[in-house]
Amino acid sequence: MSVKNVTLSSGVEGLFIENQRFNTTLISFNFYMPLEKKRVAANALLPFILTSCSKAYPDFSRLNYKLNKLYGARLDASAEKNGDYQLLKMNISVINDRFSIDGESLIKQATDLLLGLIFEPNTENGAFLDTDLEREKRKAIEHIKGEFSEKRIYAKNRLIEEMYRGKVYGIPKCGTVSDVEAITGQSLYEAWEHLLKTAFVRVHVVGAALPAGLFEEVSDRFAKIERLDVVNCKGSRVTEFALEPYKVTECDDIAQGKLCMGFSCEMSGNDDESLPMMVMSDIFGGGPYSRLFANVREKMSLCYYCTASCIRQKGLLIVESGVEAQNCEKAQKEILNQLEIVKKGEFSDFEFESSIKSICDSLNTYNDSLTSLNNWYAIKINNTKLYSPSDIAEKIKKITKQDVIDAANGVNLHTVYKLVPKEVD
Repeated sequence: MSVKNVTLSSGVEGLFIENQRFNTTLISFNFYMPLEKKRVAANALLPFILTSCSKAYPDFSRLNYKLNKLYGARLDASAEKNGDYQLLKMNISVINDRFSIDGESLIKQATDLLLGLIFEPNTENGAFLDTDLEREKRKAIEHIKGEFSEKRIYAKNRLIEEMYRGKVYGIPKCGTVSDVEAITGQSLYEAWEHLLKTAFVRVHVVGAALPAGLFEEVSDRFAKIERLDVVNCKGSRVTEFALEPYKVTECDDIAQGKLCMGFSCEMSGNDDESLPMMVMSDIFGGGPYSRLFANVREKMSLCYYCTASCIRQKGLLIVESGVEAQNCEKAQKEILNQLEIVKKGEFSDFEFESSIKSICDSLNTYNDSLTSLNNWYAIKINNTKLYSPSDIAEKIKKITKQDVIDAANGVNLHTVYKLVPKEVD
């Protein structure tokens, strides 16, 4: 596998991720925008409405017919939070041309289709059509309400909101229900224009060959747009150290309580600076060999689940656990105790070696999927070097126990969020 990065226009890059293993090609437009309260909901809606119709295919039935004609080509869209930025994706995947029956260029047609969806949306008089808008707004609201209903996701989101209150990372990735309800056809059209003018854009091609003329076509499209104040998304503000942990407790109609703990990390940033933090987080609360799983969950039976994960570009480590209300304080105390054990280096060689092997095995699976490779490079936008998953696996193998101890000693409790059952009268 090889990776080639080229500049196409102001703030627009093309990334060709060559991999001969696949019989399909994926083309992905990745738009990076700053997290802003006033724009977050409209930005999040754009990938979904843009991939549902266009001027050439004004309803999904005609668009779906075209996808079927392309041997079942697949369109995907997503809106994610990537550090202090929104990552808006629009992808199409199609089988390689050599598999077409009559020799037609499927990849060229798929590329033209995606370009039309992004640059020629189904709009009239400077606004998206009400029928399309209301459909996508309804789906967005259902998604937001669904996250509220899923209490594990809700608790994690509330922890982040409290940790980053007043800061951009605390903004929900898709906005709130009221934010979505306020979107109009005109305001969404303005958000679309603003996206094309200001977003940092990286176009990924994952497959055996770079489609002829694709990057040139992208360059021509953006050359026609006045690109001013292009987003610089090369870094995110790291989590600040808290002198005293902030504590929040909420009640809800639930049977199982949720305990979420957020920690700031001194070791943060891109892969050259923070890989020991990845290993430390995994030893602390990753697989079944981890301190939290083996002790807090299995040995002491204080939690239904207890896991740790880190967002290295933000210098953030999160512990999530499902607990009975009467065990909440005990679980919190033992989680902190297990962190101290890692800080002192009192974890076993088995735990260390199991973590290294597990992470490397996971990294090696990225090469099995077009989507996984696309996602890998999309979230590495702030890295100074484009390391492949295999490159990172080799770096992980060189991490020592002392590296892990150093990473752990930079971890400090910032916020504790508890969601507990309401008391029954």
